[in-house]
Amino acid sequence: MARFNTKAARAQPTSRVTSTGRILRTYQGGRGHERDARSELFLLAVANFVSQQTFYESGADRDDRFARLVRELAVTDPEWTAGLLGWLRGEGNLRTASVVGAAEYVKARLDAGATDGPSNRQVVDSVLRRPDEPGELLAYWTATYGRNVPKPVKRGIADAVRRLYGGKSLLKYDTASKGYRFGDILNLVHAAPDPDKPWQGELFQYALDRRYHPETAVPPASNRTLVAHRELMALPVAERRAVVTSAGGAERLAAAGMTWEALAGWLQGPMDKEAWEAVIPSMGAMALVRNLRNFDEAGVSDEVAAQVAARISDPAEVARSRQFPFRYLAAYQHAPSLRWSYPLEQALGHSLANVPALSGRTLVLVDRSGSMWARLSDRSQLNRADAAAIFGTALALRAQDADLVEFGTTCNRVPFRKGESVLKILDRFGDLGGTDTTSAVRAHYRGQDRVLIVTDEQYTYSRHGDPTSQVPADVPVYTWNLAGYRAGHGPSGKGNRHTFGGLSDAAFRMVPLLEAARDADWPWGAA
Repeated sequence: MARFNTKAARAQPTSRVTSTGRILRTYQGGRGHERDARSELFLLAVANFVSQQTFYESGADRDDRFARLVRELAVTDPEWTAGLLGWLRGEGNLRTASVVGAAEYVKARLDAGATDGPSNRQVVDSVLRRPDEPGELLAYWTATYGRNVPKPVKRGIADAVRRLYGGKSLLKYDTASKGYRFGDILNLVHAAPDPDKPWQGELFQYALDRRYHPETAVPPASNRTLVAHRELMALPVAERRAVVTSAGGAERLAAAGMTWEALAGWLQGPMDKEAWEAVIPSMGAMALVRNLRNFDEAGVSDEVAAQVAARISDPAEVARSRQFPFRYLAAYQHAPSLRWSYPLEQALGHSLANVPALSGRTLVLVDRSGSMWARLSDRSQLNRADAAAIFGTALALRAQDADLVEFGTTCNRVPFRKGESVLKILDRFGDLGGTDTTSAVRAHYRGQDRVLIVTDEQYTYSRHGDPTSQVPADVPVYTWNLAGYRAGHGPSGKGNRHTFGGLSDAAFRMVPLLEAARDADWPWGAA
C-alpha cells in the first residue's frame, strides 16, 4: 500500500496575495487578516481610483496608504514594484495609479540613495503610454514635490515624449486647458527628437511655437494632418457647416485630425445629426460607447447607428479598447434607445473573455452590502456592487453547474438560465444592507467543488468565524477583492485559500492554473 505517493501528497498550489498571520479587525468588526506589503499594495493598486473616496476610507487616506506602500517597496523590493507599475499601466489599464506610483517610486529611491534594480528613468518611461501622460506625471511631481524636477524624471519623460508625440496627438491633447502644454514639457525635459523620426524635429519646434508664439506658429509642411487642420481652422465660421454636410466631409474632418470634442467649438454651433454623422467614422470605439445617448438625442440615422453598433460589438475593437466590463454596463444604463442594448450585451461578453468555464459545481457569492454601493469615482455613476454582480453573473453563466447568491445582512439565490443576458440578470440583484458573509457561506455551501466570493471583504463579526473557514480545507475558496482595504476576511496564499483583485476579469486566469496544481504568479510574471 502506498504511504507517501498519494494524491494528497501533491504540493498544494499557491497564489501570491499572502496573509502574514497577524489578526486585524475589518471595518465591520469581523476578525480580519493582515496581508504582507506586496499583497496589500497590489490589491489597493488594482482597485484604486486615485483621490476617490470609498465607503470606509477618504480619498486622502487611501492615497497616503498607496504612496506609503510604493515608497517602502521601491526601496526594499524595486524589481517587483517596477514590474507592478508597468503592468498597472499596461494590462491593468490604470492610468492615474501607475503615474502616481512611478513618481513616488523615484522619490523614495532618490531619498534613500538606492541604485539597485530598474533605473528610475526606465520606470517613469514604462508608465507613460498616452501622449497626455507626460504632462500628468510632471504636474503631479511639481504639485507634490516642487518645481525642481530631478534628472531621472526628466529623462524618463523625454523618452516617452519621443515615443508618443505626433501630429494627431498634438491636436488632441495639447490644449489650453492643460497646465503643462507640449511646449512646456519639451522645454523642461530638453527632449531631443528621435533620430529615427526625421519629421519629429519640425513637430517639436511647432509645439514650442504654438505654445510661446501662437500668432506666428506655422505647422510643418511635411505633416499633412496639421496642415489640413490649419486650413479648416482658417475657414470663416459661416462656411464650416458646409464642410460637415458635403459629400467628403467625414474624410476631410478625419484627415485634419478633428476630434468630436473639438468639432462643436469649431462649428460654433450644436452637435446635430449632420455633425455627429460626419465625425462618427473617425471616433474610437469607447468614444462611441460614451456618446450613444448623444447620438439618439441628435437623431442619428438607423444606417449610421448600425455602423456604430457593429464597431462597438466587434471583438477586436473591444479587445483593443481594453476597457473594464462595467463601462459597458454604464452605457447600457444611460443609453435611451433599445437599438444599443444587444450590441452592448455583446461587447460586455467580449470584455469578459477571460472568465473560465469551470467544471463541476461552483458556489458564487456576490456582495451587495451597503459599502459596495459607493461610486467607483466622482466621474462615474457605477458602483462596486454592480461590478461585483457583473463578474459573479459571468462566472455562473460560464460554469458547468453554478449556484449564484447575493448577500448582505441576508442572502438569496439569484435565478438564471444558461444563455441569458448578463445585463438582464443584473436586474434581479438587490441592495442587502450589512455584510454577513459568514452566514451566506454557511447557508449556501452544500458540497460544491469550489467557492468564489466577489466582495470588499469587510464582513461583520460572526461567532462561527471567518467566511473561508466555513468551507472544508480541501475545497478551494477564491476571494475576488474589489476595494483594496487593508484587512482581508480570511487567510490567503496557502491552504486552498486564494485572493485576487481588480475591476477587470484578468484575475480569473488564475483559477484554472491553481486547479491544475500550478502556482499563480503575479500577473506580470514576477516570483
